[in-house]
Amino acid sequence: MRIYLVVVDETPEAEIALRFAARRAVKTGGGVEILTVIPPQEFIAFGGVQATIEEEARLHAEGIVSAAAGTLIEESGLRPAITVRQGDAPKIIREIIAGNRDIAALVLGAAATGAPGDLVSHFAGTDAGVLGVPVMIIPGSLDREAIDRLS
Repeated sequence: MRIYLVVVDETPEAEIALRFAARRAVKTGGGVEILTVIPPQEFIAFGGVQATIEEEARLHAEGIVSAAAGTLIEESGLRPAITVRQGDAPKIIREIIAGNRDIAALVLGAAATGAPGDLVSHFAGTDAGVLGVPVMIIPGSLDREAIDRLS
């Protein structure tokens, strides 16, 4: 099955990328995997404080992914695979793609204004020629009708 890997966070462009991936998956008989990456936490000498900060970050990320999955199910009927990982996002994405031969594309949203985000810059630059799957960068300026038409 063709799977579209979508990295989500709290940005509007992540919602647009998710909608695009869901529409493509429905049209191609594929699926969607939603990934949220928790950035590495700074080391704090007090273990209890460190554990609390990491747990709060994990709960926040799980909330983001749950909301995205709910939207996906509601709008398309697709039940996504959900992954929440902590660490270096490009490294995690490369590992997930290498570990799942069904992933057909990495879908990222680009902000409608300002500089591209870290992942868009990374995968359109440093890893552009070596990732192993196409990278779909969905413009954040697209409205729902444009996404539906283009997907």
